[in-house]
Amino acid sequence: MNQPEKVSRREQILQALAMMLESDPGARITTASLAKQVGVSEAALYRHFPSKARMFEGLISFIEETIFSRVTLITQSDATALKQCEQILTLLLAFVERNPGMARILTGDALAGETDRLRQRINQFFERLETQIKQILRTAEQTEGLRTELPGGATANLLLASAEGRIRQFVRSEFKNRPTQNWADQWTVLASAATRS
Repeated sequence: MNQPEKVSRREQILQALAMMLESDPGARITTASLAKQVGVSEAALYRHFPSKARMFEGLISFIEETIFSRVTLITQSDATALKQCEQILTLLLAFVERNPGMARILTGDALAGETDRLRQRINQFFERLETQIKQILRTAEQTEGLRTELPGGATANLLLASAEGRIRQFVRSEFKNRPTQNWADQWTVLASAATRS
C-alpha cells in the first residue's frame, strides 16, 4: 500500500503563509504568528528559511512555476493568437481565484514593508507575461494576418492591465468579487475592440 507523501516542513511553512494571507486579508504576517500557525518555534522557521523575505520568495517561485509552465503549453498549442491570449489571462485569473493569498502577493498588498527585491520579482513576473502576450500578437501578425488597433506592445499592456485590475478588485473586495466572474464576456468585448479585421 502506498503511503501518502509527507509534506516537508519547508512546504508546510509556505502553505501556512499562503493560508494566512488568504484568511486575514490586510493583515501583516509576523514570523511569530506564522510559527504559531505551523506549530513550531520561530527558530525552527529560520532553520528552513533565513528570512521572511525568503518565505515570500518561495511563494513567488511557486506562482512563477505554476503559471509559466502552463503558459508554455498554451503557446505550443494550435490555438489562434487571440485564443492563446485569452487562455493565458484566464489561467492567471483562475489561479488567483483558487489561491487568494497569492492574489495579495501579485498586487503587492502582502509585500508592504518587505524588501524591494520582492516587489521587483512581481514586476518581472508581470513584465514576462506581457512580453509573452506581445510575442503572441507579433507572431500572429505574420502568420494569421492579425491586426491590432494599437501597436502590439500597447495592446499586450492593455490586455494584461485588464486582468491585473480584476486581481486588484478581488483583493480589495477581500476575495468576494471573483476575478473570473463576467470575464468571458468582458474578454469578447476587449478582444474585439483591440483588433481589426
